[in-house]
Amino acid sequence: MALNREQKRMLQRQGELGPDGEPIRTRRGPQAPKPAEQRTTPRQFVHEVRGELRKVVWPTRSETINYSIIVLVTLVFFTTLIFAVDWVVSEGVLRLFQAK
Repeated sequence: MALNREQKRMLQRQGELGPDGEPIRTRRGPQAPKPAEQRTTPRQFVHEVRGELRKVVWPTRSETINYSIIVLVTLVFFTTLIFAVDWVVSEGVLRLFQAK
């Protein structure tokens, strides 16, 4: 492996090369086995889920109604817009290729 002086100095600073310029070979020991994860019981799972759901800020009834109305109006608006654009383009294409 051909290295210039800058590369050798950088690798020596990083601890990858020895003072003689040879790579330092370190052996990795065997990795420690991961500790076995404890499984939760279904009862504990349900208890934790209920605890997390208590932290959720649920919308009020009026907020839910308002959001639903906004979604429905937006849906109707965009459906109408897409229909109108599709109709105009299709009429334009039909008139363009209509044989006279």
